[in-house]
Amino acid sequence: MAGGHSTRAERALRRLAEDDPTLGALALWCQHRDDPAEGLRAVSTATTIRYGTAFEALPLAEQAAVAAHHILHIALGHARRADALERRFGAAFEGEVYNLAADAVVNDVLAAAGYTLPRPYPTLEGTLAAGGIVGEDTSAARWDADTLYVRLMARRGAQGGDGGAVRDYACSRGFEADLEPGAGAGEDVASEADWRERLARALEAGRAAGRGIGARVGRFADMPEPRVPWEVLLRGMLARVLAEGPRPSHARPARHWVAADAAARAGGGPTPGFEPGTERRRRIPSVAVALDVSTSIDAARLALFAAQIAGIGQRAGAEVHVLVFDEEVRSETRLRGRNWAGEIAAIPLAEGGGTDFRPALARARALAPSAIVVLTDLEGPVGEAPGQIPVIWAVPDGLPGPPPFGRVVSLAR
Repeated sequence: MAGGHSTRAERALRRLAEDDPTLGALALWCQHRDDPAEGLRAVSTATTIRYGTAFEALPLAEQAAVAAHHILHIALGHARRADALERRFGAAFEGEVYNLAADAVVNDVLAAAGYTLPRPYPTLEGTLAAGGIVGEDTSAARWDADTLYVRLMARRGAQGGDGGAVRDYACSRGFEADLEPGAGAGEDVASEADWRERLARALEAGRAAGRGIGARVGRFADMPEPRVPWEVLLRGMLARVLAEGPRPSHARPARHWVAADAAARAGGGPTPGFEPGTERRRRIPSVAVALDVSTSIDAARLALFAAQIAGIGQRAGAEVHVLVFDEEVRSETRLRGRNWAGEIAAIPLAEGGGTDFRPALARARALAPSAIVVLTDLEGPVGEAPGQIPVIWAVPDGLPGPPPFGRVVSLAR
């Protein structure tokens, strides 16, 4: 592979600089190299686009579109984000499905800006339909690559399939994996904040010039933004609830009150008002986890969700009670903490019918836990709040409506 700047991409990059101020500016922050691989069109890492021999055979307009496609992959951080998802989901992560999701988003943005992409190519509408996601907005203003990937995997898990329809669609649209996550290791990879700033400036340049994606598309859902993974939010919420801290105790006075009282008695002054001391909480913290078996959630997210609950139980020394429910509580399991992962995996999750939160919340309240976590799609009668016990709703997809109590953590990412 040649180490210098690509000669194959020179004309396409000049075309971008002339026609699209946004992508012309972003191209300057990418490395462009030639690749000797036969039949390769182009691939990209977190920093570098490699142009293969098949790139040369394309008309100039399509060369510009392919270069623009990979410039957006880098600017939007798709290779870095794929690495992050793989760290979260481990062996359950499917890189080609994520690559398809990223391609569909980028292709729709470029098509809206008038680029001539080599046909056929995957689109958002087609990818969503192949994944069984219908009746929703199919525009790039709604979808980002991460959310689309998670929804595709969740839908596949709910349908019990192997993703054959998505694979067939990808094949029919000429999809070839063109991202190389992890290949940028050791390279000088700019931070997400740097790319946000670069992209904002480049889009503004396009709007000012009245050309390219800056003028014709503007902002879209896949723009890089600070994102906190849902498991971090869930972990933080539970950690705050379960944290063992001091509480007032009237059985023993505060030390400074004892000193003030002694000084007052010795000097003949007025006795200060009593101030209680503090004591550590002695009650073992506990979490009631209610799993709605009518919820559509893929195995990867369920495993990650379970791992977070197990981790909190281990760190806080908390008891964990798992309630499996639909319209009633189907099973109740108290985890012993000897083998968290194995115990969670052994819990039967038989498919349920409808959903009624009232029996599950009533049973959870009877356990007097420190917190209640409900994994659900929030479709069903909620009933009344379980007293003062904090409730966290862990919701896989979009909300049908805000619950009347508790806090919500979206598992959509």
